[in-house]
Amino acid sequence: MKVLIIEDETELSKSIAEYLSEENYLCEFAATFQEAMHKIEIFDYACIILDIMLPDGNGFKILEELKNQNKQDGVIIVSAKNALDDKIKGLQMGADDYLTKPFHLSELMARIYSIIRRKQFNNSNIITQNELQIDLLAKTVSINNQMITLTKKEFDLLIYFIGNKNKVISKSTLAEHLSGDFADMLDNHDFVYAHVKNLKKKLYDSGCEHYLRTVYGTGYKWEVS
Repeated sequence: MKVLIIEDETELSKSIAEYLSEENYLCEFAATFQEAMHKIEIFDYACIILDIMLPDGNGFKILEELKNQNKQDGVIIVSAKNALDDKIKGLQMGADDYLTKPFHLSELMARIYSIIRRKQFNNSNIITQNELQIDLLAKTVSINNQMITLTKKEFDLLIYFIGNKNKVISKSTLAEHLSGDFADMLDNHDFVYAHVKNLKKKLYDSGCEHYLRTVYGTGYKWEVS
């Protein structure tokens, strides 16, 4: 899962990223309003951590842009201001949650997880699709009640596919999801093919139906009726 941290306090950004990385979140950074606007125009995120007080702009304008683009990224506003008006305004403009600095990183992580679960998986910790069952909290996968072992990347891919079921996802989108900003620096997306191939083999060898299909010349699709 990919998270964008829009925050001009470098040490806080690093602390957040280090904590979230331990939970397999891929973190990107934007320290200015302009940098944040550039990123949201190009990329999609599972969640955006948004400081409304930026050195060159106001975070509320970023919320406006997300709404104008009909983006579905989750948004948690973080601010040193404990003003009720700011909280109400942010939530009315489309933010999903609000945290006042200072906050515990464990609380931030819990709120990010809650937003992603609500937006993609109908508020459930357990995803069940016929013979396939995924526990989002334990990060475990079982097929016909038998546990299978996935790498962090494979688990992330599986969740991403299921969260975007019946949609064709290009290799470049998957590369950007798995590698973030570094995707633009890669010569090719062979690593995406390798991860998807390994995921398919583990699923199918364990008796999973062939939900993950290759759309030749385009990408992949998790296909369910």
